[in-house]
Amino acid sequence: MIRAVTHRALCISSLFLLPFYGNSATEPEVEKITVEGAATANESPVGTFNSPVSNLEYDPRVDLQSRNMAEAQADVTIRGGIFENTGFRIGSATIIDPQTGHYFAEIPIAPEMLKKPAILTGVDNALYGMNSSVGTVAYAWRPIKTAGSVSVGVGNNNANLQRAYAAVSWPLSGAAAWKLGAEGEYSRSESDGSIANGDHHFERAAGRIQLSGQQSQTDLFVGYQEKFFGWPNLYTPFNVNETEDLESRLLMFNHQQQYGRNSNIEVSAYYRKHLDDYVFSREDPQSFRAFHETKVAALALSGQHSVDTHWALNYASQFSADDIASTTLENNFVSRKYSKLSVVPQYTFGVSENEQVILRLGAAYDDTNRDDAQLSLISDAVWRSLHADNTSQTVSLSYAQASQVAGYTAIGGSTTSGLFRSNDTLQRETSKNLELGVSLDSIEWRLDSAVFYRWDNDLTDWTYRFDATSARVANPVDIETIGVEFFAVKRLEKADLVAGYTYLHKSEDYRDAAIDASFYALNYPPHRLTFGAVWYPVTWLEIRADNEWRKQQENALRNGADSAFFTHLTLTYTPPQINGFNIVLAVDNAWNESFEEIPGTPGRGQQLSATATYSW
Repeated sequence: MIRAVTHRALCISSLFLLPFYGNSATEPEVEKITVEGAATANESPVGTFNSPVSNLEYDPRVDLQSRNMAEAQADVTIRGGIFENTGFRIGSATIIDPQTGHYFAEIPIAPEMLKKPAILTGVDNALYGMNSSVGTVAYAWRPIKTAGSVSVGVGNNNANLQRAYAAVSWPLSGAAAWKLGAEGEYSRSESDGSIANGDHHFERAAGRIQLSGQQSQTDLFVGYQEKFFGWPNLYTPFNVNETEDLESRLLMFNHQQQYGRNSNIEVSAYYRKHLDDYVFSREDPQSFRAFHETKVAALALSGQHSVDTHWALNYASQFSADDIASTTLENNFVSRKYSKLSVVPQYTFGVSENEQVILRLGAAYDDTNRDDAQLSLISDAVWRSLHADNTSQTVSLSYAQASQVAGYTAIGGSTTSGLFRSNDTLQRETSKNLELGVSLDSIEWRLDSAVFYRWDNDLTDWTYRFDATSARVANPVDIETIGVEFFAVKRLEKADLVAGYTYLHKSEDYRDAAIDASFYALNYPPHRLTFGAVWYPVTWLEIRADNEWRKQQENALRNGADSAFFTHLTLTYTPPQINGFNIVLAVDNAWNESFEEIPGTPGRGQQLSATATYSW
């Protein structure tokens, strides 16, 4: 659950990344800590194979609203934003789906290939994010190490899964410190679903080769994923059994280079092709069917250049080009080009032997060939103190702006007919975030806290009117959000604990009194509490539990209660007689909650599984 590497051994480090994503400026008086950890106790889902979004629903830093299950269709929201406001960053590049943010998380990469995600908000999202105004889930490529595993599993509702992963790394002859690595993975799963007509069939194949040295790492990745799943009222309120068939292809190149003292650069390039075949009624497929094909190519770079012991330059840039072929979304335009450049100078100075202050002030420039450009301010001040006993305190004050443009589903379809109605008058969305953060860190525990106030202008939301059409309509809304966050981690002799609490309050203006309900912007929990634990009672038994309690904002479309309590529990038995072998018994939604994470869409049911894995 917790992994940390430092210049000298530490017993614990944070499950959450330090205030800056990437390397900070020269810190001659403060020991640098490299942190990689998980914000949840469990690492794998129940009922299917692991994906980059698995278990994010129990992550205290994000709110995942799923249809069927997280691995089927995941709307990842951060700090009360909506799924369209959240980006997914691999290396230096943000992976976008120009049709809709519902498919941002369709990333066909095996989790073994990626480090645990960093959740970027405020200044870091404004600096490193792309077309994601509230937050970014950021992944870095992991160094390849020789390893492998084979898994088979079964579960309730006729669930079964099979998975194979293998990696090898070897030093190059005659090239000191250089290594060549290769890894591959194939996974599949299927089940009848945790509720009627909630069946799925998933497959993923992925491979990567890597060349690494002491100061560089170069990766070439290719992945393919196909997913079919059904769900009643997947997107509509008409009590029909809807289905989606998705195919995702991703080709990606990434190069990381360290140079000089505390300087680095990372270059990423990718090509992504995504197909979506949506069927309104599986019993009558021809009643309404929509097919979309999107293609995206992107080039990105980011890094930090240290000028001297005080000055450094943080930067990030991305250029993306997309196009869409669709049976329902071709009314306005079918291609768009995006560009972003962020430049944030940084000044670091010492206050005392163990204290320093870091000041950052810069801006980001966003533009497309279809929308107005936007210049956004990025600024913060951070005070850090590290003591001889390895306790530390960090206080930060920041103000940052970010912007994005709406996807094709919101702007590219009919504005007068159909189940999903676009709005071709939507303008660029802007977000302003003012935040105060405090972190306390010691050998055996850590507390992170933040208070923020965010202004979202012209945010694109999907709204509803109680009339004969029952249409979902894209409309702009201005929202002010006040938020308070507390995250804590604690290590005991035989257990690791993590807990989080988030409070959100929103004030909204839709500029239209006839709007009766919101599907996304007002579908948030004013109160959300998470608690995770990993317990090692004996050497051959491990117990992991993730829990989430939420009190959701009332919504006229929601059936049932506005509060819920979810538990994901696993028991891992590792027989000492068989090296590398374990059996995992798991249950998700242990209390069989029927809470509607998306108003009007049935919640997931209880899932049970037993998985046997042999690793080497």
